[in-house]
Amino acid sequence: MHPVPTLFDAIVVGAGQGGSPLARDLAAAGWKTALVEREYVGGTCVNRGCTPTKTLAAIAEVAHLVRQSETFGVESGPVSLNMGHISQRRQKIVENFRVSQLEKLKGMKNLTLLRGEAVFTGVKEMEVRFNAGGSGRIRAQTIILDTGSRPAMPKIDNLQNIDFLTSRTVLDTSFIPPHLAIVGGGYVGVEFAQMFRRLGSNVTLIQSAPQLLPQEDEDMARILKQILEEEGIRISLNARVVSVRQRSAQQIELEIRQAAGMRKKIVSHLLVATGRRPNSDHLNLPLSGVETDSRGYIKVSAGLETSQEGIFALGDVTGGAAFTHIAYDDYRVLRRRLLAGETAEIGERNIPFTIFTDPQLGRVGISEREARRRGISYMRAEMPVWQMARAREIGRTLGKLKVLIHPENQQILGCGILAPQGGELMSALQIAMMGRLPYTRLRDAAFAHPTLVESFNNLFDRTVLVPAAPVPKPVTRTSLSEASPG
Repeated sequence: MHPVPTLFDAIVVGAGQGGSPLARDLAAAGWKTALVEREYVGGTCVNRGCTPTKTLAAIAEVAHLVRQSETFGVESGPVSLNMGHISQRRQKIVENFRVSQLEKLKGMKNLTLLRGEAVFTGVKEMEVRFNAGGSGRIRAQTIILDTGSRPAMPKIDNLQNIDFLTSRTVLDTSFIPPHLAIVGGGYVGVEFAQMFRRLGSNVTLIQSAPQLLPQEDEDMARILKQILEEEGIRISLNARVVSVRQRSAQQIELEIRQAAGMRKKIVSHLLVATGRRPNSDHLNLPLSGVETDSRGYIKVSAGLETSQEGIFALGDVTGGAAFTHIAYDDYRVLRRRLLAGETAEIGERNIPFTIFTDPQLGRVGISEREARRRGISYMRAEMPVWQMARAREIGRTLGKLKVLIHPENQQILGCGILAPQGGELMSALQIAMMGRLPYTRLRDAAFAHPTLVESFNNLFDRTVLVPAAPVPKPVTRTSLSEASPG
């Protein structure tokens, strides 16, 4: 006979940036709460994502600026990296965040932290397989799933037989790869490409799509590609790695298919950055009544409830935008629903994000690609970064600012800012969007001189109307036969 499950008011699976604060709030409100975590408190962001990667990117930027110092008239010697010091600095910052997260949980009344993996054994019942050995059963009428995602593996022959890197494992390295090949030209791929190039690696980036950052506007992707190539990164578009072979400890042979045919390339290390997949497959969801889509992401309502009443999911595992701030916003929605009794929903939220290349690409609202797809008219304001006074003064003149504006109410629809501190500039425009300010308020505002934000005066003084493009007609069996004379 199985032991009687320990009864809780709520079970939170995953101590990420959504699950951990929600567990604390539930416990503080008097709910007897179990928080189950199989690895680190803080989730991917603190331990394997934002914190370590942005720490390393900052180090890479310092190395790059030192190499460029003579352009400012500052003479310096050859740049060398103390990898031991770099690794210690990165790890210290990660551990400080991790300990801070853990300290918030310690000693909390009504909160039990269980270290292990939770799997469903029934609709509202789970088994926790403890990291230290053994297992226990727990039960609750309210369950929240915050299990996140992990790097997805592409279909490359023999990949499983070589020593390749992912966005998780590459951060554990204490050396600079002599020649790093990166498969994938999305957000993660371009950040790591520039980072390791500035740290001293030769970098080859291989992208199967016809442009970097396939979700972004073509002009922004093209400019960023040019910036990366000028730093010495070799980029192959419309290229696919079909097979790999480990020739020696630091020799990996790639077989690459392109329009011109097959070619082979030897590199020292391979980083796979081809997207992510949800951590839902280990939960034994069929026993819970929770449904997933064809890719394994948990289906949720606008209120983040799954197909099973009383079971909720938040963050990356739901298939939405995989950003820490979105997981945290999900937490706020669930906090209001569960503790305040409000009918809070995720709704049509504008999702901001920043790609931490140099220059940064910050974006919020709709892109020009999306506007064309939806067939809407808009006004466009754009300006190259070299025309920004502050950018020229600090010697950071690469990039472009682009904003879409509603032609009638003059409010900002969205923006893409590829510029120094592009994420901060985007956030300023996001605040204007939240306040429903017409763009003319920014055009005519007196901003401090000389700041990057002051460029909004000139940016919004050059708007053009872009008429709605025809919405592509859906292809049906009838229209397909009409378009194809056979």
